[in-house]
Amino acid sequence: MTERHVNWFALEKACAAHACPVCTIVGERTAKYIDNMLFEHVSDRGFRAVYREAGGFCPTHSANLDSWRDGLAVAILGVDVLSSFMPEFKKRKAPRRKGLCPACAESGRVEREFLGYIAERDEEDFVSFFTASGGLCVPHYARLLSLTRRVPRWLSDFQASAFEVLLARSSAFIECSAWGRQSDFSALPERDKTVWKELARALRGNA
Repeated sequence: MTERHVNWFALEKACAAHACPVCTIVGERTAKYIDNMLFEHVSDRGFRAVYREAGGFCPTHSANLDSWRDGLAVAILGVDVLSSFMPEFKKRKAPRRKGLCPACAESGRVEREFLGYIAERDEEDFVSFFTASGGLCVPHYARLLSLTRRVPRWLSDFQASAFEVLLARSSAFIECSAWGRQSDFSALPERDKTVWKELARALRGNA
């Protein structure tokens, strides 16, 4: 029997959500990373230097900092960043971020780890639960293809089929939305009447 890595169980759980499993895992792991950094590492000079060089978290990863449970941690890191910007502001210059958002860096690391893991799997049990999910979103499948040339046949066939079905359903939605085709639109399955939402999520990812 194949020895199952912790990533196996993480993916099995994420696949049950019927969204892109890598998006789900990246979102969860990145949120936990931010939580740990603010709660445990705000006094870590190394982290604070990286945070300051990056100009803080990017807009996406700093979106919820104003509702954070530990205002002191947010304030300490914020003072570091704003203080580093002040010399440039006084010269009427726009400060430049000199490093990558730490949370973006962590997201990228998690993404590469799990995409690489998926690309190495061909076990029947793994294929079974993965192909029962919604599969990878467009950005993550494209990212997987850029990371490795050894994409297993089961995965490429599954993703191609999933995207083709989504494309067909979306095209049918557009056709049935034309003037005079109200009866055709009404006859669509309920899920297909909002397929545009699935298409938007597939194209952008959910991480």
